[in-house]
Amino acid sequence: MYPVILQQVGKTYHLDAVDVPALSDINLDIRPNCFTVISGASGSGKTTLLNLIGCIDRPTTGEVTVAGQAIGRMSDDALSDFRARHLGFIFQNFNLLPVLTTYENVEFPLILAGVPAAQRRERVLMLLDAVGLADRINNRPGQLSGGQRQRVAIARALAPAPKLVLADEPTANLDSQTGAAIIALMRKMQREHQVSFVFSSHDPQVQAEADDAVFIRDGRITGIERRDAVNAEGKVSA
Repeated sequence: MYPVILQQVGKTYHLDAVDVPALSDINLDIRPNCFTVISGASGSGKTTLLNLIGCIDRPTTGEVTVAGQAIGRMSDDALSDFRARHLGFIFQNFNLLPVLTTYENVEFPLILAGVPAAQRRERVLMLLDAVGLADRINNRPGQLSGGQRQRVAIARALAPAPKLVLADEPTANLDSQTGAAIIALMRKMQREHQVSFVFSSHDPQVQAEADDAVFIRDGRITGIERRDAVNAEGKVSA
């Protein structure tokens, strides 16, 4: 089953008396266990598309189905709970809570999900070790480099074992060397955890790593390029 299906999707924003179309006639399937990158110029609609896939917004027309659920039919409370349980997010500006330690930032979504303390600790320590921050669990974000903060964000996104992780320009605030290391880490985690990653990005390094590249312009998809994807067992998925 595809983790995300968009069928004849359109999105229009209403600003006072003016209708502003952001997306038109979007048809897209996100393949399971793949790295998918959405590319387009500023104002092309890629962030709006990412927001629909991430259940942050609802379509004006058409249907968006995520993990088998049609999001347009869900209440606000149900949608919020669905996001917390099934989706992970990695932000350009990290969006870590500055008063919490590395450990506490990764633990936070598990607390919200009601995961018991012993299970939380096991999961958090495993993820922080996987992203190379086992020795930084008591540091706060202000004591970490940009690359380390993004590693915390990756661990936090994977904490609730989501079906889908979304990232909005995840390397935009990093230098090229750190960005390349973060891309390699995300690819490693994507394969090991068998989760779909969807990015919006201008970064050629991110685009080069993609299994699927979706190109968008003026609110419409202009092309989709798909490659064979190799999963954690070394098998190719089409």
